[in-house]
Amino acid sequence: MNIILGVGTLVIVLVIMTLFLKFAPYGKEGLQALSGAACATFLPQAFLSYAIGGIFHIKFLQEIGDLAGSLGGIAVGILACINLGVSPVFAVIVGLVLKDFSLLPAFIAAYLTAFVIKFIEKKVPEGLDLIVVILIAPALVYGLATLINPGVTAVLNQIANAVNSVGDSSPYALAIILGLIIPVTSMTPLSSMVLASILGLTGLPMAIGAIVCTGASFVNFTLFNLLKIGQKPNRFAVFIEPLTQIDLIVKYAPVLYGTNAIIGMVNACIIAFSGLKIGVTGMATPMAGAIVLFGFNSPIKSIITIAAVAVTGTILAFIIGSLIKKFDLLHLHIPMPWNKGKSHS
Repeated sequence: MNIILGVGTLVIVLVIMTLFLKFAPYGKEGLQALSGAACATFLPQAFLSYAIGGIFHIKFLQEIGDLAGSLGGIAVGILACINLGVSPVFAVIVGLVLKDFSLLPAFIAAYLTAFVIKFIEKKVPEGLDLIVVILIAPALVYGLATLINPGVTAVLNQIANAVNSVGDSSPYALAIILGLIIPVTSMTPLSSMVLASILGLTGLPMAIGAIVCTGASFVNFTLFNLLKIGQKPNRFAVFIEPLTQIDLIVKYAPVLYGTNAIIGMVNACIIAFSGLKIGVTGMATPMAGAIVLFGFNSPIKSIITIAAVAVTGTILAFIIGSLIKKFDLLHLHIPMPWNKGKSHS
């Protein structure tokens, strides 16, 4: 039952995110705000509080990291408004009110409020619009966030419990599912960091999510080189962060997504076997996830697992890439919701 609930949860979240991306006004910009806020808050917390401050017992850095990690509501409120075309000053007014709210409730409230502010900017004369925004926006966004927060928090807690319980009872089953989904999501505007944050992944599931992204870097680097995708700077960039090369990735989506899904499942089982854990969510990202791993686990075990995933990913990517090259499968095209209207070769 836990497996069905956990897998069903993953699928539902992915479907909702995909529908939001495809059909919601400014859906892509909204998800970019979520991803950016997760990056701006979770990564500093992970690096400073857990990886550096935790390993070397530097309390000053731990405090800075924890402070950054606690400001997700402010970050996503500001970024959501800016990404939707709201004036930066108005965006800050909205964001500051969301200090005590977590990422998703703050995002929903800011996203909805942004449309009200855009209407005010359009209808109210310049200069007077600032006063109107001050009188309306803070109360509106705070009220929306307060109204949304209990329900969203309860749902997210249920999701986190469902997914993490599968990790405890059936680690390899969850590993296969996460290995299939996380690497592919990391190469789409949906963002694996946002998915991991929404799912509330911690412990073994978060370690799987983080290190399969690290393995995907080696997979993509090998494929880009073997199949001559892009130039040398593109190949290095996709190794560091796949989303920087999203235009190239969607051009060859079936090949890259399919290969990453297959190899991701293998690598996820290796990570599940290692028993590694990460105690902070949102770390499904190639470089940061691997570094944060050392803050929660034995350095030797962490190095061995990362090396095993890197070697496995590289070898399998070379084998699959050679088959793709031999049978000329590189230019297969399957329409994706996030690359609608783009040209394909």
